[in-house]
Formats: sequence, structure tokens, C-alpha cells
Amino acid sequence: MEYLLNLVQRHKAGTALGVHSVCSAHPLVIEAAMEASAQRGLPVLIEATSNQVNQHGGYTGMTPAAFRDFAHAIADRAGMPRERVLLGGDHLGPNAWQDLPADAAMARAEMLIDQYVAAGFRKIHLDCSMSCAGDPVPLPDDVVAQRAARLCAVAERAWRAAGGPAPVYIVGTEVPVPGGAHEDLDELGVTTPGAAQATIDVHRAAFARAGLEGAWPRVIGLVVQPGVEFDHHKVIDYQPGKAAALSAFIEGVPGMVYEAHSTDYQTPAGLAALVRDHYAILKVGPGLTFALREALWALAGIEDEMSGAKEGSAFKDTVLDVMRAEPAYWARYYGGPDADAARVRFDQQYSLSDRIRYYWPHPAIQAAQARLLARLEREAPPLTLLSQYLPLQYEAVREGRVRNRPADLLKDGVARVLRQYMDACMAVPATKELETC
Repeated sequence: MEYLLNLVQRHKAGTALGVHSVCSAHPLVIEAAMEASAQRGLPVLIEATSNQVNQHGGYTGMTPAAFRDFAHAIADRAGMPRERVLLGGDHLGPNAWQDLPADAAMARAEMLIDQYVAAGFRKIHLDCSMSCAGDPVPLPDDVVAQRAARLCAVAERAWRAAGGPAPVYIVGTEVPVPGGAHEDLDELGVTTPGAAQATIDVHRAAFARAGLEGAWPRVIGLVVQPGVEFDHHKVIDYQPGKAAALSAFIEGVPGMVYEAHSTDYQTPAGLAALVRDHYAILKVGPGLTFALREALWALAGIEDEMSGAKEGSAFKDTVLDVMRAEPAYWARYYGGPDADAARVRFDQQYSLSDRIRYYWPHPAIQAAQARLLARLEREAPPLTLLSQYLPLQYEAVREGRVRNRPADLLKDGVARVLRQYMDACMAVPATKELETC
């Protein structure tokens, strides 16, 4: 992880430089991210969460080693050298096993960490902030830190056994929970400098008690709440003035920057301001799959216009039928048992929390998507319909920057979001020095 260590060092030296982290397991999103980074000669940081990928498969069905192989196969297709694919683990801890007693949950978290590091993941977010069965709520800070140090010790042993670059670590967590707020939000409290200092102090002390003084200099990031979030249909934008004290605080902490979660849907100016204010690691996930869904819906509309809905792939109807039949991933989020059916259907498609992303791997949806893309591969969308449904991609096709092929149109929809992050993270034009750091 020399790239991240070097980046943090340069940021601390005064260059407003950052890196975006792609938090998605969707192959088209990851391919778009790799192609966009390769075009600029930069590495790409891909992260998996403990719910997505774990020793039991997570909701993707992939173990850490399987996710690594999955990412590397996409890198090969995208022309991205495997050594430039940086793998990270997000919210690694007992999160997936909160219903178990702490000892059992932490034992599983230890196995999780061991498998992530053994598989080559080297950016590790140690997050033990969640209460397990029988724990007090909220969990005391010293317990959170002690558990994080316990997992760090596992990571250090796994790294020494596997070899390769030493891991770098992220500590702390954000409120609300990752992946977007469950309820309507109007305003968020910004983490105070005192709270940030306390988090650092309690983790440093726990690392020292565990004999991990050698690992502490590789704790490069602290997760805080800078006042950015999104709920189903609103975005709380970054307001630098409200986070000024927090931004100033980290300037006095050697070797550490902030990691900002839930930055999805922030404006380009907001993203650039976050990097300037030392949120040098920007996480994005639902915002990318939301952009993918927009492009898929547009392609479905184009297909309907070309052939008539009854003769097409029925892609949208298939997705919504599956969601209705299998509500596990959205029922807690989109209304209760008495919720208006039209509002639920609207939220299923258009909520910024993007619960629809959990359904893309479903076999019926994959089959319908394959039919949709095959039709538009055989018969390219007319420019007139591109202009109507995908006007930004229409411009790119007309200028020769994007091919009028369905997979390329989808990836460009995602890449437009990614480029906003890349621009925000590049305080200076890409140079040979930056490319090789």
C-alpha cells in the first residue's frame, strides 16, 4: 500500500490530493472504475464490505479470495495491471454477526480479517463499533478500541504469513449507518474535534496494550461525520463552515487523514471541498449503482420504443416483479405494511439508498438483462433515441468518445460519476511522479 502511504504523506505536506474508493461488487461498475483509472494512469481502489464478502460468502456469495479473483479477472479485461488494483475491506468486524454474543461474533470477525489479508486485501477498516448480543448500547469506546486492536493483531499475523506489502488501517465509524440513512434527514451533526481526538487516543492506547506499536504508524485514516449523508430522496451537502474545526484538527495529527463515507451524490464542488479539507479518502457505492440503474432504465426505454413493450425483454417488469416477490432487501426501508403501493414501487426504483442494487445478481434479472443487451447489441440504438433517453452518452457517441454499444453506454453512465471523484481527488494534473507514487 505504498501508494496510499505516499498519498497521505503528500496530503499532509500540503497538496490537496485524495483517492476515491469504489465500494461495489457489480462487475460493470468495477470495470468502469478500472477503465477510468487506467485512462489516467492511476491505480484503482476497490473495497468490499463484511456483509458483501466474508468467509460464508456474504450476500454476493463470494469469499475474500473469490472477490480478489473476480476483481483481477475484470482488471485483465479492462487492461489494468493487477498490481495496480488496490483491495480494501470496509467495516470489517462483527457487523455481520451482531445477533451473536460478543465472543462468538469476534471469533468470526477474526476469521474474516484473516481471510481478507491472506487474499491480498491491504486497506483494512477495523470497525467494532456495533453492539453484539448482550452488549451495552452504545458500546463503550474502550471496548470498541480493544476489539479493533484484537483484529489488528490477526491482520498483522496474516500479513506476515502471506508476505507482500504491509496493511494500512482505518479506524472509527460514521453515523448514520453505512449505505445511506434509513429515515428522512434534514441535518446531521458534525463530529467534534474532541470526539475525533478521543477516538484516536483510545485506539492508540489499545494498540499499545496489544503490542501493536509497529502497526500504529500505518493507521492512515479516521472515519468521521463531516455532515454529509443521503436518505431516500434528499442529499445533505457538505458545508465547509460547519466542519471547519474538525478539518483544522486533523492538521495536527501526524500521518492521518479523514475517510469520508456516504459521499454519494455530493456535487463536484462539494467533493473537491472535502478533499481540500482533509477528507482525502472518499467512499462511493450506491451513487455508482444508482447511475447504472439510470442507464439500464434508459436502455429499457429505448428497447420499448424500438420494438414495443410486448416484444422486448420485459427487463423493468422482471426487476420489479422479483423485488415484489423477494422483499428482504427493501421491506425495512420502503414503508411499512400499510405503505402505499405506488410509493413503494417508486422508492424501489428511484430511492437514493438504491436497495435495487442487491437484486442485480438474481438469475431472472440477469437473464432479462442479457436479453435487453443482446437486442441492443444486434440493433444499435438510433441516435434519436440516444438523444432522448441518454443525452450525455449521445454527445459522447457523436464525438467518438464512447461506442454506441449497450455495455459501453452503461459503463459511461457510471464513469461520469467516477470522473467527478477523480477530478476532486486530483489537486494537480496527473504527472509521472503521481502515477508511480
